[in-house]
Amino acid sequence: MVDFFAIADFIGIVAFVISALSISTKQKLDILGLFIIAFLTALGGGVMRDILIDKLPSSFVNIDNVMIVIGTIFIGLILGLHRKNIDKNIIFVVTDSIGLVSFAIAGALMGLKADFTIFGVMLIALITAVGGGVMRDILLNQVPLLLKSDFYGSVALLIGLVIYILNYFQILNSLSLSILFVLGFTIRMVAFKFDWHLPKING
Repeated sequence: MVDFFAIADFIGIVAFVISALSISTKQKLDILGLFIIAFLTALGGGVMRDILIDKLPSSFVNIDNVMIVIGTIFIGLILGLHRKNIDKNIIFVVTDSIGLVSFAIAGALMGLKADFTIFGVMLIALITAVGGGVMRDILLNQVPLLLKSDFYGSVALLIGLVIYILNYFQILNSLSLSILFVLGFTIRMVAFKFDWHLPKING
């Protein structure tokens, strides 16, 4: 099978860096702030994932992910993704959703490789997908999307569950993962479009 973990990890990093570029411009951060937010968003979840599976974080021992972050930032700036005439909200939602789904898949695959139970696979998918975004939101003094947004964490948990089931029935392959990626992204975007939310706690 194609190394879907590497592909999902790469797509997730690029997507989250672009989302960080978008939100950094909206928040009027300086260039250092942009780099901090980009690195936290793109690599934070992966670092937490690697620590939980008792593995040295790949971003600490491999320069590739760091170079992907830096390269994506500069390409994004060259392409003008920071300009004011571009709808930052749309860019953020689309790229953040791509990153969410990609990292959920990468996390779940890593959980399977570590022989985690269904609970472990779902949890590691969630942590990988939202860990960087939670750190980003806290640093920007915002309530994390995980706690309030439309099917944000739910999509990551669902992806982890489906991947575990696919693996159990031995139909986990590039095709099934590709379909899952499209479905996960579609659910997230439809939820955003129609403002779907889980029931909220009211006092």
